[in-house]
Amino acid sequence: MKAVIFDLDDTLFDHTSSIVGALGTWVPSLTGVELTDELLAAWFVIERRNFDAWLAGQVTHQGQRRGRLREFLPVLGHPVPATDEELDEVFTGFLDCYQQNWAAFPDARTALEVAKGNGWRIGVLTNGSTVQQNAKLTAIGLAGLVDVVSTSEALGFSKPAPEAYHLTCEALGADPAETLMIGDNLELDVLGARAAGLSAEHLDRATGITLGQLVQAV
Repeated sequence: MKAVIFDLDDTLFDHTSSIVGALGTWVPSLTGVELTDELLAAWFVIERRNFDAWLAGQVTHQGQRRGRLREFLPVLGHPVPATDEELDEVFTGFLDCYQQNWAAFPDARTALEVAKGNGWRIGVLTNGSTVQQNAKLTAIGLAGLVDVVSTSEALGFSKPAPEAYHLTCEALGADPAETLMIGDNLELDVLGARAAGLSAEHLDRATGITLGQLVQAV
């Protein structure tokens, strides 16, 4: 192996806990309603549907944010603002809460340091926006350990398109056969990577495995 590519959200960066913390503050401040498991589940379904629409090129990145609010605010019993500008203002309130809860997984830094110790180049490949994903890495203190950050927005390809993996390998100066991909999503981070010629390991935190163990096992 000459390089390792990590997924970002829910692999290095704890997106799920960051969302839970954000909604726990934002929902009561907006509506006076406490966050419930049902509301949380609804948010993640709506988030995925609108985010996938952006990845498919059906809406802009800001448009998928507005789409989330148009679906989620009625679930809260909150009126939907009439203009895009008002929707953006409401989303800024959520985004502020989200950013305040940004955190890395406890095993993330160790895994990157192990990879560095192996002499590997380190990449991040994420289906996300360039500005926000780089901001996450900086905020959680991992940016200095990463050599290449590839986003679907910058590449023009999203996982599991083979071009997404190949372009990231090229940026790392490694052939796909010399590169390991690690991520939490079986389809996008493992099956897609293997189909593109990379080795890949699935991070299933429910089993108790850590990122460091996956890196050391190679």
